[in-house]
Amino acid sequence: MKHIFLFSTLLLLSSCYQVERNCSDFKTGSFESVITIDGIIYKSSFSRTPILQVEEFNGVKDSTNVRWINDCEMVFKTINPKNRAEQKDIHLKILTTTKDSYKFEYGYVGETNKQKGEAKRID
Repeated sequence: MKHIFLFSTLLLLSSCYQVERNCSDFKTGSFESVITIDGIIYKSSFSRTPILQVEEFNGVKDSTNVRWINDCEMVFKTINPKNRAEQKDIHLKILTTTKDSYKFEYGYVGETNKQKGEAKRID
């Protein structure tokens, strides 16, 4: 009986927990992102408006159109792609938010391979 009560209490408490997702707070602003791929850390900075994102990575600037699917998901389309990889759209989903940062996953549209990262507001 003691185990049933403990299990029921644990189940009740865990079902009440909700991940914070105030995604609309991150539709505009300046950010820094950190992504780890195969143990290598990649950092970039970017500015976003509701329809445009300009990112700087390793001294190279790149601009993408932003199309919001809902408050927490967007699709990026490179404005002037220089190769086939840049022609592929990227889907990004905000997973959790805090006051000044968010965790996300992203990948090419239609592909199952996803990467995760975190972005922090810098403005």
